[in-house]
Amino acid sequence: MNILAIDRTAAQDATPTGNFSGQVWMQRLIGEQQSTEIEMLVVFFEAGGRTLPHVHPVDQILHIVDGHGIVATASERHQVEAGKVIVIPAGEWHWHGATPRQAMTHISIKQYGATDWTVDTCDWDDYT
Repeated sequence: MNILAIDRTAAQDATPTGNFSGQVWMQRLIGEQQSTEIEMLVVFFEAGGRTLPHVHPVDQILHIVDGHGIVATASERHQVEAGKVIVIPAGEWHWHGATPRQAMTHISIKQYGATDWTVDTCDWDDYT
């Protein structure tokens, strides 16, 4: 058994990966050392921080634990707040992050699988 804690001070700067816009911090709660099937990340988005558009080959669950944010697909855009749970089906183009004026923290839960950050199905700036 492992008992884990969300700890902002344990988060790493995710911005250098090139997969984010604005300032984003990430804490890996569950990685391959703890589970061979499930990945769990805590992502701390500062105001205006967000992912770039991407696609996962597996379903992704986002649990908003603090603040206010946006989750968008090519056809939908939703404002979300703490307590909301979003299920993004495998293969769906999407992005998520904080609103321009307020930070947001979410937990991402999914099976392992390479994320496609090269998708270019539409002009994502239309959805910000």
